[in-house]
This record gives sequence, C-alpha cells and structure tokens, in this order.
Amino acid sequence: MKPGDNAFTGQLTGTASELVFAGATSFARRRYSRDIASADVVVSGIPWDGATTYRPGARLGPRAIRQASANLCFGRVWPWGIDPFETLRVIDWGDVQFAEGNWPEMCELLEAHAATIVGAGKKMLTMGGDHYVTLPILRAYAAVHGPIVLVHFDAHSDTWDDDHEHHGTMFLTAIREGLIDVEHSVHIGIRTFNADDWGMAILTAPWVHEHGAGAVAEFVRSRVGERPAYLTFDIDCLDPAYAPGTGTPVVGGLTTAQAQAIFYGLAGINFVGMDIVEVSPPYDHAEITALAGATLALDWLCLLASPDPSKLAP
Repeated sequence: MKPGDNAFTGQLTGTASELVFAGATSFARRRYSRDIASADVVVSGIPWDGATTYRPGARLGPRAIRQASANLCFGRVWPWGIDPFETLRVIDWGDVQFAEGNWPEMCELLEAHAATIVGAGKKMLTMGGDHYVTLPILRAYAAVHGPIVLVHFDAHSDTWDDDHEHHGTMFLTAIREGLIDVEHSVHIGIRTFNADDWGMAILTAPWVHEHGAGAVAEFVRSRVGERPAYLTFDIDCLDPAYAPGTGTPVVGGLTTAQAQAIFYGLAGINFVGMDIVEVSPPYDHAEITALAGATLALDWLCLLASPDPSKLAP
C-alpha cells in the first residue's frame, strides 16, 4: 500500500489499495476532477432536499454514499468478476452547489451542469438529494436524445397531479414537458396508490415478489429495446428493513438482493445515465441505506463495463 490519497492522486483507470477509513470521500476512490473530456462517466452529488414532503436529510446523501463506497473498492466486484474501473474512466466532479432553499437556482445550475456533461457525450452517475433533482437532469438528456426512456425504481410513481411541485410530482411535469418516452418507460417496486398511470408500465412490489427478478429484467429489456434509457433509483424502492434512512419509507418493498438481481438482468440496455436518490443519513442505521445506494451505483457501473453480464448467475 503506497501513501497518498486516491481522491486527489489516483489514476483515472484501475483500483489502487487504500485504507477504507482514511482519505477523502470521493465516490469509489475516484479522482476528484472537473476534466469532463477525460472521463467516460462523471459522478456528481446534488445536496438538495428542498422538495421533500416528509422527513428531510437527503441533502446529506451524497456525502454518505461516498463514504460508504470506500468499503467497496477492492478491485474485482462480485459477482461481476470485473473491476469496472479497468475499462471505464470515472471521475468524481464533486457537488453542484447552490444557495440552500433556492429552488429556481438549483434547477438552473443542475440543468446547466448536466447539459455540459451530456452534451460532451458522457454518462452521468448522480447522487441525490431528493428525487426532484432528476427533473433538471432529464431536461438536459431530452435536449440531446429527445424523449428519454425512464427505468424508475421507487415505492412511489412520483406522477401525482398536485397543486404545487414537490418530489412526488416531477415525473408528471417531465411527461407534460415531453421529456419522457412513456410508451417504453416503466416503474418498478410501486406500492402507493395513484389514480392515473399516465401511460407508463407499472411493476408493483407485490408483482416483483411473485414473479421474481428475472421476469422483471426480461420485461424491462423488452419494453426499452435499443432506445437510450435513464435509470433512476429512489432508495425507498427497498423495504425499510433494507433502507431505513430515507424520507418516505413504505413497507413491503424490494430487498437489496432483489434489486441487485434485477440489475444483473439488464444487460444490453443502452443506459445513458443513472441517479441514486433519497438517501437520508439522519434516519439511517449503521450506514445500511448509504451502503445499499453505493453498491447499486457500483453495480450500474459494472453493468456498463461488463462484456457479457447476462451470463451472471444472480
């Protein structure tokens, strides 16, 4: 083990050994950098929870996910059998910062940030923050790709038609703005009532439990096809037993193992970006939720980097 801090001195590719409990908390020990041109994937934190409707704290999510991710950086990732950083150049851009509580500024700065990355042909891996942060990102993606396919893991559809904006309305806003290709998009893990599906397919949590991860992945692959897709994962898709640290927990959700198994089956989908949102450290216990978020983000990178993840046995 050599001295130094990989967040500042590490190479863009490969995994260097470092103490789990020391050093700066960049995501997966990747180098902090603003050199987007050198990267394949740009990691960003969005410390915003001004759109929450129940328990706050998701503004602290990016820091917690980064800290938990340090425990995952040992080279090859099980069961993928690869180190994604051998082939993917991943940088941690840091956090997009704005005046606390300034909703218009947050949306404007985040959309501009995303537009710079997406316009350069790079993929985004974003850590929220509450789920409203996905809306400005989708605006940037739609400007490049047209209406984007949304693969959405959540306990809530986030398409409620309310009289004010919050983290349960932004996907209806996105649909009305023409940002989402609803015909090929899907919600996974839903277990709260909404009177209108707005044209999107819904695989409820009970459906997932009954039919299994393989059936979910097969359905998603068939629905998405070869279209560019954006994966958004609200950590409350997981049951509170597996993700207690979130703002709006709902019982009856997916296990972390189920979510991972679905990820393993998504080989071949043209994912152009991902976010992991709604990790709220004040309600977490022993980093359970932050670790789940960090692990799923790493699994997504493995999905991008693996030559044939369909051969994995979940």
